[in-house]
Amino acid sequence: MGRIFVVELEGRSYRCKFCGTHLALPDQLVSKSFRCRRGKAYLFNNVVNITVGVLEERMMLSGMHTVADIFCCCCGGIIGWKYEAAHEMSQKYKEGKFVLERYKL
Repeated sequence: MGRIFVVELEGRSYRCKFCGTHLALPDQLVSKSFRCRRGKAYLFNNVVNITVGVLEERMMLSGMHTVADIFCCCCGGIIGWKYEAAHEMSQKYKEGKFVLERYKL
């Protein structure tokens, strides 16, 4: 395994609930109106200190998407998912963006 370098974000940031690792800055927040199985979720343009899991096709509330779960690089907990591809034109704006589950922040 390689060595993990953790990025420390300046100022206020969203952090992993379990280990406190910095994940995203408030200026990267796109929307707070997303949902996950356990409640609210936030859409971000960019997040740090994560590892990306295996791609899979998943039926979401907004249709079929190609997504990958994302994990905190320090504690290994699943903290959300990354949109790789959207199958509907109206959902293309999500491609390449990240969703963090609110209850894990």
